[in-house]
Order: sequence, then structure tokens, then C-alpha cells
Amino acid sequence: MSNDIEEKLRQIRIEDFIWVIYIGIIALSYYSNYLERRYYVSGDFISKDKYRNIIILIFSILLIVYFYFLYDSYKSVKDLKVNDSEKKKRLIYLSFLASLLIFISGSIFLYIAFSDTDLNVELAFN
Repeated sequence: MSNDIEEKLRQIRIEDFIWVIYIGIIALSYYSNYLERRYYVSGDFISKDKYRNIIILIFSILLIVYFYFLYDSYKSVKDLKVNDSEKKKRLIYLSFLASLLIFISGSIFLYIAFSDTDLNVELAFN
């Protein structure tokens, strides 16, 4: 098997693992919504603290995932060859830009999750 195919298969295995991580994040998000609702309905400060900690955990995990995709996109940019088509170059640069912006937004959301102790800002990672 060629090195290119082996590399693609390795990337697909990593992406499969990331999908499992996303399933876990969905479950954590569902539970954090329950805790947030409980805090707003009953004023339960323990639920508030658990909610914030889960949100911080979620965005920390997402930031690691986003960093992987940013790094992978960066590697694609570095692997471009002079004779690659202009379309391929443009799409790879756009993919890198998108990954960079997603990483930046994840960093901002994580900062908000740490800073907003009163739960004034609704965080969404869509």
C-alpha cells in the first residue's frame, strides 16, 4: 500500500475517533442543559457550578479537536507542490483559513466559559 493511502487511512481512523468524541460532547451538552435549566428554575448553585465546569470541559475538548484540524490543514498547506492546480491550492488555503477561524472561535468560547461566572452569555458551538 502506498504511503499516501496509508496516511489517508490514518486520518480517517482519527476522524472516526473524533466522531466518538462528538457523541460524548452531545451527551455532556444535553446534561449541561439540564443543569442550567435546574439552576434557573430552582436557583440551585451546585447545578450552576456543575454546568459551568461541564461547559469548560466541553470547550477544552473541542479546542483540542479544533487544534488537530488546524494542524492537519496546516500540514496540507505545507505539502502543496508547485505543480498542484490553482483550484487545489485555493481550496486548501480556504480550508486552512476555516480551520483557523474555528480554532479562534473555540478559544473565545472557552475564554467566555471561564470568565462568565454569572452565566450571562449563552454559549453555543454550532
